Amino acid sequence: MDAVTEAQRAAARTHRQAVAAMVVCTLLWSIAGVITRHLHRHDGSVLVFWRSGFAALSLLLVLGGRRGPAALLRQALAPAGGGASLLWLSGLCWGVMYTAFMVALSLTTVAQTLVAESLGPLFAALMGLLFLGVQVRARTWAAIAVAMLGMAWMFWNNLHASTGSREVAGLLIGLFVPVAAAGNWVALRHAGARLPMQLAPMLGAGLSAASMALFSSARLAVDAHDMAWLAVLGVFQLALPGAFAVWAAQRLAPAEVALLGLLEVVFGTLWAWLGAGEVPSGSTLLGGGLILAALVGNELLASASTRSR
Repeated sequence: MDAVTEAQRAAARTHRQAVAAMVVCTLLWSIAGVITRHLHRHDGSVLVFWRSGFAALSLLLVLGGRRGPAALLRQALAPAGGGASLLWLSGLCWGVMYTAFMVALSLTTVAQTLVAESLGPLFAALMGLLFLGVQVRARTWAAIAVAMLGMAWMFWNNLHASTGSREVAGLLIGLFVPVAAAGNWVALRHAGARLPMQLAPMLGAGLSAASMALFSSARLAVDAHDMAWLAVLGVFQLALPGAFAVWAAQRLAPAEVALLGLLEVVFGTLWAWLGAGEVPSGSTLLGGGLILAALVGNELLASASTRSR
């Protein structure tokens, strides 16, 4: 009995640590909007190239410095324990997320992009159920529903009436983000801690930057001001939270990871308020409150369920 109790306590402790890691991730992810508003260039492909390039370089330096270039290459091509397909699938998903988000923002409004992202928890729950057999508890389905309602309420009054081809294209590209994110959380959960999935964000950032270098028709040069801020985004908004997210996603259900990821919207609104003078409206505060209530309620119920076993 004592052994079982200790195992439950260890599992609960790991769960709390993983939740905390995801909260840190969302806090770092959320700085993208406010920093982007202070850049001189606003071309999506340019922002993707430099942001992803700095993320790939910083992860290459850290991981390569710890393991050596040769060992890093071997782990990318044939990781110990197999699972190269999972590693590259996760890397591809990271690349799609990094690219589609910034390109969508350059074509349509932040509101429409974030509404598209709010579908992430639903996609993650369905993919986790289909591909991993992870059962989604009723409380999580309820939290997903409340969070999506909060997202819709937050941005409903801010959506532009225009439905031109540019806005439609941006919205469709934005839908790649929640689909790729859901696939990524499923791949990371399936891989578990047995595979060096910390390489995946580096591979994704490299694929993202390379795709812009090869296929973008825009001039990729930026001034020193933008270069410095894009370096900050690459290191602190992509590379660092990417490492945290890999660790957390290997220990949490895909639906829970995606649900916690919605905190990025709440934090992003706060950053825009403090850093860009965008005072949130009453509908934004109410919608953010619904999201926070859904997240906190889901975690409190999960904690209570663990203690009652």
